[in-house]
Amino acid sequence: MHPLQKVSLGKPYPIVNFVTCENFSSAHQAYLAAITKVVEPWHFSEVVKDANWREAMAKEIEALETNQTWKLTELPPGKKPINCKWVHQVKYNSDGSIERYKARLVIRGDQQIEWFDFNETFAPVAKMVSVRCFLSVAVARGWELHQLDVNNAFLHGDLHEKVYMKLSPGFHSVEPNKVCKLQKSLYGLK
Repeated sequence: MHPLQKVSLGKPYPIVNFVTCENFSSAHQAYLAAITKVVEPWHFSEVVKDANWREAMAKEIEALETNQTWKLTELPPGKKPINCKWVHQVKYNSDGSIERYKARLVIRGDQQIEWFDFNETFAPVAKMVSVRCFLSVAVARGWELHQLDVNNAFLHGDLHEKVYMKLSPGFHSVEPNKVCKLQKSLYGLK
């Protein structure tokens, strides 16, 4: 048998025949092994079973409410609330240990209708060319650089349109038939 020929898993060209970790240092191999242990959930039914994810969602809701991202209100006639969903991610330390569980509430902007829910789009994101340029200047000048992860980043732009969002999965209002009227932008909003 050829050294690259391994047992096929039902696929004509299994990736294990072509990708290997043996050229990585032992520290990197340990990191790669560690980050594949925890599987990030795809479905809300998986999330509610784990206390770490429930705590992460509660922290996100608390931060959004502290930031006054929305207010609970009745849905006006003729308006349709937009769905939202949770996105979950495990944040790791450089040694592969888990730093924290992060849950982010995102609005389903793909359900928005142009000229009804929004007029124009804007995303305040730096271009990679700008980031690379900044990094090259910093290196050339010997500046000290630090990387960080922000727990909660919010866009403080005022919304000119009235956007209503359904309550997030897992969180329910004491008053029935309430929706969130967005005061500030939310991830995924056009």
